[in-house]
Amino acid sequence: MEPSLIVAEHDGWTELTLNRPDRLNAFNEDLHRALAAALDAAADEACRAVLLTGAGRGFCAGQDLGDRASADGPPDLGATIEAFYNPLIRRIRGLRKPVVCAVNGVAAGAGANIAFACDIVLAARSAKFIQAFARIGLVPDSGGTFFLPRLVGDARARALMLLAEPLSAEKAESWGLIWKAVDDATLMDEARALAAHLATQPTQGLALTKAALNASASNGLDTQLDLERDLQREAGRTPDYREGVSAFVEKRPARFSGRRA
Repeated sequence: MEPSLIVAEHDGWTELTLNRPDRLNAFNEDLHRALAAALDAAADEACRAVLLTGAGRGFCAGQDLGDRASADGPPDLGATIEAFYNPLIRRIRGLRKPVVCAVNGVAAGAGANIAFACDIVLAARSAKFIQAFARIGLVPDSGGTFFLPRLVGDARARALMLLAEPLSAEKAESWGLIWKAVDDATLMDEARALAAHLATQPTQGLALTKAALNASASNGLDTQLDLERDLQREAGRTPDYREGVSAFVEKRPARFSGRRA
């Protein structure tokens, strides 16, 4: 039996592939648990970047509704969110290294919002993002109501969620919802090259930058300025800062280790 998640270790980075292509990589409990374990393992200092993608013709169709069809009585969807989806978003946002997402096809429902939770999103030009919740009478979850208004503004976020219309990768790029749309044939090459590049960069500085960006959505200016001060103090004590300055003075490429100390 094929694993629901394929984990491929590379030099300093890890590629995670959702592997339920016959279900458009929709989540069931097994996939949730496998991805949670893989992200926890990626917290190791040896891993300095993560690439998340999907197998087959889609990235992720969200929740596998087949799991719901056999349930007796109304399901407690809040329990599923509390047990699986919320921890997944928190893992991605809290991971102290960049998470790249390569959206290779449709990203619908929670699948779209999981992509938006990642740090840098590339999408194949054929990919589409769909806030599909309205089609089945549900509320956007997995951080969708948090991420979308901040990424594209309130008016666009409301229309995407209330109308559940597909959004093309190219329009998602033009709206600032993703980093960029690329040709289908080059998506994985570009995504892997990006992850490999990030794995050579000052990992602790990137982690602190990620922490600052995560906090900025709810902080006022004074609080954010104080946080920048504190994080910069921490960054200035890392080996990579010393290496970066030495490389600049010596006019050579920096050789970052990614270590905390």
